[in-house]
Order: sequence, then structure tokens, then C-alpha cells
Amino acid sequence: MDQVKIGICGLGTVGYGSYLVLAENKEEIARRAGCEVVVSHIGTRSVKPEQEVGDTRVSANVFAVADDPEVDIVLELIGGEDLAKDLVLRAVNNGKHVVTANKALIAVHGNEIFEAAARNNVCVAYEAAVAGGIPVIKAVREGMAANRIEWLAGIINGTGNFILTEMCDKGSEFADVLRQAQKLGYAEADPTFDVEGIDAAHKLTILASIAFGIPLQFEKAYTEGITQVTIEDIHYAKELGYRIKHLGIARNTDDGIELRVHPTLISEEKLIANVDGVMNAVMVQGNAVGPTMYYGAGAGALPTASAVVADVVDVVRVMDHPQSAVPTLAFQNDHISDTPVLGISEIESAYYLRIAAEDKAGVLSDITEILGDHSINIEAVIQKEPRDHDAQQVLSVIILTHEIKEAVMIDAIGKIEALEAVSGNVSRIRMDKLE
Repeated sequence: MDQVKIGICGLGTVGYGSYLVLAENKEEIARRAGCEVVVSHIGTRSVKPEQEVGDTRVSANVFAVADDPEVDIVLELIGGEDLAKDLVLRAVNNGKHVVTANKALIAVHGNEIFEAAARNNVCVAYEAAVAGGIPVIKAVREGMAANRIEWLAGIINGTGNFILTEMCDKGSEFADVLRQAQKLGYAEADPTFDVEGIDAAHKLTILASIAFGIPLQFEKAYTEGITQVTIEDIHYAKELGYRIKHLGIARNTDDGIELRVHPTLISEEKLIANVDGVMNAVMVQGNAVGPTMYYGAGAGALPTASAVVADVVDVVRVMDHPQSAVPTLAFQNDHISDTPVLGISEIESAYYLRIAAEDKAGVLSDITEILGDHSINIEAVIQKEPRDHDAQQVLSVIILTHEIKEAVMIDAIGKIEALEAVSGNVSRIRMDKLE
């Protein structure tokens, strides 16, 4: 091959960033790919005045790119699910390779898309769909191929990490930090996908599939957001030597796969506990290599474009040597496992509990008796000074527990909340040693 032609669909932040990287690093890319790689067609509603694309053909209809017989590789960078799915399937059925940065597309529709790609003998590459410019997909799918991966855990949403970092470092309330994140462009006007864990669950679904060789099963991922995390909880966690991070955790257990996103207490001694701001990090534990960690920018035009173009180079290499293709989900298609994904009630975790209770004799013993009746062992108890609350003296009881099945803990919390001396709901945050 002397030349490979690229069609870019979507000229937003990542699309134009990819165009720039392909143009500015064309000589380096050619040396790595073994041929010239050029952008021959762009699909976008409009080219902004500040976007210089030379004499490259531009179509308002992205499907024109998928149908262009000269285009070898389609970059799907429009985002969303429905239109993107139709576009990718159209390109695949036209015999074109696809590179995408769309985590929702892969997490929700990946199984169907990969089956279509296999039928048409083309590649669908998706490194940029998880953790932006961090090459974690390649690391897990290829670099750890000798390992049985035991678990992985990641800070894989920069917006949520920024909010929790600001709350911890500056003592700011959630709502105030969210407004700041929106002003800085870290959070969307509707931040639901970020703060409720949906974005992270998309990414975790992909990571779990390539780590454990299971089908993509986004609908089975448990998601819990950070909107209920309070300054009080962050302060007490810090006092106990922990940080609260919004983690995606996938673990391969004897009973099945854990697939969950939620606020998590982790020891401040762990490297990942000190990943702050909008940065991302993923820890992966292999049975041979042990713990590894991948850190870097999880979003942004050029970091994400870096991953997109790296996929382009990989696809070009495969076009020249089809036998070198790495299985899309890391494992051979006929060896994908049907290991079940566990419901959240079935997982085992340690817990941080914060209980508001009247300052009177016997309350703490009543609480610990309930925990004891449920065989929940206590690691630490802190009783904070009482404060005025509706003309009553209310104290905060902080309890750290050992691991117990979630269903048992939920039952115990219900009984604690039913105590006459306990006010409101018990604040519960899962803990993980990441070991």
C-alpha cells in the first residue's frame, strides 16, 4: 500500500484534534504505518471559521463518508448512540474499517457491531473510548495477555474526580463545585452522565470485557453517583486516613464478575487515592505481573486524538498483515465466557457508615448489637461531639466495618434507621483495599 485514506465523521473537539494530529505528525505516522495516511473526506454539518482543512472534501451528511469508495478507514467521532450506530454499521457493511472514541456506542451496541465487523472482515478499534489518551485498552488487551486479570479499578471520569478533589481540598459544597466545573468546561450543562456514574459505567463495561473475556453487558453494571457525598463524609474519611474517589471496579470472583461504579473509600497511601483534578487513572491486577497503574489525561482534543490516531496506525498495519489482528475483546471469539455478572446485593465489601443519633446512653450499644446480630465485624468506631439539631443534641457515629455481603449490610442499615434514637438515613459508602 502506498496510501490509506481516512474519512472523519464529526469535526468537533476530538474530530478536529484528530485531523490536526494526522496532518502535523504525518511523516512520523507514515514511518510507523508503512504508508502515507491522508484525510480525504470529512463529514460535518459545518466547518468552523477557525478550522483549517485545506482542500479536503467536506460533506454535510456523514453517511456520504461511509459510502465513499475511496475511504479505507472511517473515524466515528460524532458521539451519541443511534446515529453513530447506524453510521458504523453502514461503514462496516461497506467493507470499511472503523475507529471510534464513542464509549456509549461500544458499551451498549459493541457486541452487535463486532459481529458485523467479523462478518465483513474489518476492524473496529476503540482505544479512545476509555480514559482519553491513556493507552489502557492496548495495555490490558495486549500487554497483559499472559495474565489472568483478577481485578481492575479506575478513576475514569475527570469531571467527578475534579468535583471530589475540590470538595476535599477546599471544603466546597458539591453544588458549588459543580457550577465551577461547568464554567471551566469540565461538566456539561446537564451533568447527569458524569456525576451519576453513567459515563464511567460505559468505560468500565468495556474494560471488564477485555479483562475477563466476557460479552459487553452495560445493562448489568451497577451505577451510583456522587451527588450524596457530603463535606462531612469527606472530612471524616480524611481523618481516618482515607480519600473518597468515584471508582469503577470490576473483579473476577469465584461467584461471578463484579461490575460497579460508586463512591469508594480507599487508603490515602494508595497511588490512585492521590490522582486529583480532571486526571484519570486505572489500576489493573494480573496474577503474574501484580498491580499496575496507568495515569494521564482522560479527555481533551489532543490526548483523545492521540488514541484515535494510534488506532489508525494499528488498523493500517492490520490491512497490510491481516493475520496480525488482535481479537476485538482480547479473547478469541469462540472463547468468550458466559461468566455471570453479579447483582450489587451479591457483592462483598467493607463499609463506612455515618449515623446521626441522639446523645443518650445505650445508643451506640444498640447499633453495635444490630451489626453483631448480622455478623458484621467492626474495624473502627469514632463518636463525634454532639451538635444542636432541632433542639436535640445529635452526635455522629462513624463506623468502619470488615467485608460483608451487601444484602446483609442493607438489612442491618434498615434496622439501625428504625431505632428511635437514630435521625434520618445512614450514610453508607463502600470501602476497598484494592488488593
